[in-house]
Amino acid sequence: MMEAARYGPWSDLPPELLGLVLKRLPSLADRVHLRAVCHPWRSNGLLQQLPVPFPWLTLPDGTFFSIPGGEVHRMPIPDGASCCGSIDNWLFLMGSDDTCTLMNPFSKTTFELPDLVTVWRHEAHYESDHKQLLYKLVTPSPLDISPDSLIAALIKDGGNGTLCISQPPIAPYLVQGNRKPLQHLFDVAFFDGKLYAVSVFGKLFTLKFCNNLGSMPKIKCVIESLGDCRGGPECIPREEVCTYRLYLVECGGRLLMLKRFIRRVGPISRDDVFENMQTGGFVVLEADLHSNPCRWRRISELGGHALFIGQHGSKSMPAKECSGSEEDCIYFICDYPHPKYFSSPFRDCGVYNMRNERITPLMSQTAAPAHDAGQWRPAWFFPPEAV
Repeated sequence: MMEAARYGPWSDLPPELLGLVLKRLPSLADRVHLRAVCHPWRSNGLLQQLPVPFPWLTLPDGTFFSIPGGEVHRMPIPDGASCCGSIDNWLFLMGSDDTCTLMNPFSKTTFELPDLVTVWRHEAHYESDHKQLLYKLVTPSPLDISPDSLIAALIKDGGNGTLCISQPPIAPYLVQGNRKPLQHLFDVAFFDGKLYAVSVFGKLFTLKFCNNLGSMPKIKCVIESLGDCRGGPECIPREEVCTYRLYLVECGGRLLMLKRFIRRVGPISRDDVFENMQTGGFVVLEADLHSNPCRWRRISELGGHALFIGQHGSKSMPAKECSGSEEDCIYFICDYPHPKYFSSPFRDCGVYNMRNERITPLMSQTAAPAHDAGQWRPAWFFPPEAV
């Protein structure tokens, strides 16, 4: 009789096979569970070069939602603090006393920021509820690598915007966005070491600071208008009236502006004017900064990148470096309603494929949690791989 085949224990699984399994797990929770099986799997798993996990979403109630697994995570956050945005794996937190900090909930590292509410009150010169403000923070380099980096904060109140530039321990510098030339600012981004800002009409500005933040920055309008790029995506009829949102993001060595077209798919609700709004498509424009004059140029691909966009934080990554993402796709959530109307980031979320101009669900409807109550703003959050 043939001797029965002998199999070794699962703990002896070769590291290369373990790596293949881990690469097929886009969820950080699944990777952690796999490494927890035994000590060899944990030690060998941490040695693998893996794409980063698919990003989480911050939910209104202060939890984090993992896509596509559907797990809901809780992280240690200071009592009374609310998330108003994110930069990679850093949260922009505002305390109950309006103190502002950046915090990495994994390393517990924190950076103090200027009191942005006081900044806004000083510049606004009118009465309004500061709880309804929107914030977008950007840096020229990752905070994990350059903790002394410049930090630019765009504070938006309706159609007005104020820029606060800070670099610890130097005192912050303010740029008013409700005065010429920076009127109706929509978004900001660092590109090639410079800070760029775009207005609601597609005007692109660059702000150049000297070594001393206390000096007046050099503000230059580099692109005057949308030019011949005013049209919408082909999937939306020309006669259909849409509203839109603009997002500015660096992607693969290019500065891009995304124009998100939002259509009405039902009657206007008295209680929530954003209730029956739905994203219909995108137009992606590249800033051609080498032409004379500089201009916007429409593009149909992202060079193999995936874009995760949001008015509280956007990020681009090569799709092969982000597990579960697809090339030339835009991942979006419902973050455009005014804060007093906000309910869930899943009400209008999806994946826009630039190659075929089709929108597919970000996840199944049954996976979306009903975590609607709370003060946190919806934002993409990128957990580290080595956890």
